[in-house]
Amino acid sequence: MVIGIFGESCTGKSTIAEKLKELIEVQIYTGKDYLRLEKNEVSAKQAFQKKLSEAIKGENIIYVISEKEHLSLLPEGCIRVLVTADLEIIKARFAQRMHGNLPAPVEAMLEKKHGCFDEEPCDIHIISGQDNIADACEKILNRL
Repeated sequence: MVIGIFGESCTGKSTIAEKLKELIEVQIYTGKDYLRLEKNEVSAKQAFQKKLSEAIKGENIIYVISEKEHLSLLPEGCIRVLVTADLEIIKARFAQRMHGNLPAPVEAMLEKKHGCFDEEPCDIHIISGQDNIADACEKILNRL
Protein backbone atom coordinates (compact mmCIF):
# COMPACT_ATOMS: atom_id res chain seq x y z
CA MET A 1 0.00 0.00 0.00
CA VAL A 2 1.11 3.55 -0.69
CA ILE A 3 0.49 6.24 1.89
CA GLY A 4 1.02 9.83 0.77
CA ILE A 5 1.51 12.08 3.80
CA PHE A 6 1.46 15.69 2.69
CA GLY A 7 1.31 19.20 4.08
CA GLU A 8 3.37 22.25 4.88
CA SER A 9 6.78 22.11 6.54
CA CYS A 10 6.81 21.47 10.30
CA THR A 11 3.30 20.03 10.55
CA GLY A 12 4.44 16.61 11.80
CA LYS A 13 4.45 14.54 8.60
CA SER A 14 7.86 12.94 9.16
CA THR A 15 7.09 12.25 12.81
CA ILE A 16 3.95 10.35 11.78
CA ALA A 17 5.86 8.46 9.08
CA GLU A 18 8.59 7.43 11.54
CA LYS A 19 6.01 6.25 14.08
CA LEU A 20 4.28 4.19 11.39
CA LYS A 21 7.65 2.65 10.54
CA GLU A 22 7.85 1.42 14.14
CA LEU A 23 4.44 -0.23 13.75
CA ILE A 24 4.59 -1.75 10.26
CA GLU A 25 7.19 -2.69 7.71
CA VAL A 26 7.40 0.30 5.40
CA GLN A 27 9.84 2.14 3.18
CA ILE A 28 9.80 5.94 3.52
CA TYR A 29 10.57 8.40 0.73
CA THR A 30 10.66 12.15 1.31
CA GLY A 31 10.57 14.96 -1.23
CA LYS A 32 13.04 14.26 -4.02
CA ASP A 33 14.44 11.00 -2.59
CA TYR A 34 13.29 9.43 -5.86
CA LEU A 35 16.31 11.05 -7.57
CA ARG A 36 18.39 8.17 -6.20
CA LEU A 37 16.57 5.76 -8.53
CA GLU A 38 17.98 7.05 -11.83
CA LYS A 39 20.68 9.37 -13.17
CA ASN A 40 18.35 12.08 -14.52
CA GLU A 41 15.25 13.63 -12.97
CA VAL A 42 12.76 12.65 -15.68
CA SER A 43 13.79 8.99 -15.58
CA ALA A 44 13.86 9.05 -11.78
CA LYS A 45 10.30 10.40 -11.60
CA GLN A 46 9.10 7.76 -14.05
CA ALA A 47 10.82 4.98 -12.10
CA PHE A 48 9.38 6.28 -8.84
CA GLN A 49 5.85 6.52 -10.24
CA LYS A 50 6.16 2.94 -11.49
CA LYS A 51 7.43 1.81 -8.08
CA LEU A 52 4.51 3.53 -6.34
CA SER A 53 1.95 2.10 -8.77
CA GLU A 54 3.29 -1.41 -8.26
CA ALA A 55 3.27 -0.93 -4.47
CA ILE A 56 -0.49 -0.22 -4.35
CA LYS A 57 -1.12 -3.96 -3.99
CA GLY A 58 2.29 -4.92 -2.63
CA GLU A 59 4.89 -3.44 -0.30
CA ASN A 60 4.14 -0.56 2.05
CA ILE A 61 5.59 2.78 0.97
CA ILE A 62 5.13 6.14 2.62
CA TYR A 63 5.84 9.22 0.53
CA VAL A 64 6.22 12.39 2.64
CA ILE A 65 5.42 15.46 0.56
CA SER A 66 6.04 19.15 1.34
CA GLU A 67 5.77 20.51 -2.20
CA LYS A 68 2.46 20.51 -4.09
CA GLU A 69 4.16 19.53 -7.35
CA HIS A 70 4.98 16.11 -5.87
CA LEU A 71 1.31 15.26 -5.26
CA SER A 72 1.05 14.31 -8.93
CA LEU A 73 3.42 11.40 -8.28
CA LEU A 74 0.90 9.68 -6.00
CA PRO A 75 -0.87 6.79 -7.73
CA GLU A 76 -4.61 6.29 -7.83
CA GLY A 77 -5.75 4.12 -4.96
CA CYS A 78 -3.18 5.35 -2.44
CA ILE A 79 -4.13 6.63 1.00
CA ARG A 80 -3.83 10.42 1.01
CA VAL A 81 -3.13 11.91 4.45
CA LEU A 82 -3.21 15.69 4.86
CA VAL A 83 -1.38 17.00 7.93
CA THR A 84 -2.06 20.59 8.91
CA ALA A 85 -1.14 22.80 11.85
CA ASP A 86 -1.88 26.27 13.13
CA LEU A 87 0.50 28.86 11.68
CA GLU A 88 1.91 29.68 15.13
CA ILE A 89 2.77 26.01 15.71
CA ILE A 90 4.52 25.86 12.35
CA LYS A 91 6.49 29.02 13.11
CA ALA A 92 7.54 27.74 16.53
CA ARG A 93 8.68 24.38 15.11
CA PHE A 94 10.54 26.05 12.26
CA ALA A 95 12.26 28.40 14.72
CA GLN A 96 13.41 25.34 16.71
CA ARG A 97 14.97 23.94 13.53
CA MET A 98 16.81 27.22 13.13
CA HIS A 99 18.20 27.17 16.69
CA GLY A 100 15.50 29.46 18.10
CA ASN A 101 15.72 32.17 15.43
CA LEU A 102 13.04 32.73 12.78
CA PRO A 103 14.30 35.32 10.29
CA ALA A 104 11.67 37.70 8.90
CA PRO A 105 11.99 36.37 5.29
CA VAL A 106 11.42 32.80 6.50
CA GLU A 107 8.45 33.90 8.58
CA ALA A 108 7.00 35.70 5.55
CA MET A 109 7.49 32.58 3.41
CA LEU A 110 5.69 30.42 6.00
CA GLU A 111 2.82 32.91 6.13
CA LYS A 112 2.54 32.97 2.34
CA LYS A 113 2.51 29.16 2.04
CA HIS A 114 0.16 28.57 4.97
CA GLY A 115 -2.97 26.76 3.86
CA CYS A 116 -1.62 25.83 0.41
CA PHE A 117 -2.60 22.16 0.84
CA ASP A 118 -5.96 22.77 2.52
CA GLU A 119 -8.05 22.25 -0.61
CA GLU A 120 -6.25 19.08 -1.73
CA PRO A 121 -8.38 15.93 -1.62
CA CYS A 122 -7.48 13.57 1.20
CA ASP A 123 -8.71 10.38 2.84
CA ILE A 124 -7.53 11.38 6.30
CA HIS A 125 -6.99 14.87 7.72
CA ILE A 126 -4.72 15.10 10.76
CA ILE A 127 -4.46 18.36 12.66
CA SER A 128 -1.11 18.60 14.40
CA GLY A 129 -1.51 19.90 17.92
CA GLN A 130 -5.04 18.46 18.16
CA ASP A 131 -4.60 14.86 16.99
CA ASN A 132 -1.87 12.99 18.85
CA ILE A 133 0.64 10.80 16.98
CA ALA A 134 -0.83 7.50 18.20
CA ASP A 135 -4.35 8.48 17.11
CA ALA A 136 -3.05 9.70 13.75
CA CYS A 137 -1.24 6.39 13.15
CA GLU A 138 -4.32 4.42 14.20
CA LYS A 139 -6.47 6.31 11.67
CA ILE A 140 -3.98 5.48 8.93
CA LEU A 141 -3.53 1.83 9.92
CA ASN A 142 -7.31 1.34 9.97
CA ARG A 143 -7.31 2.24 6.25
CA LEU A 144 -4.75 -0.41 5.29
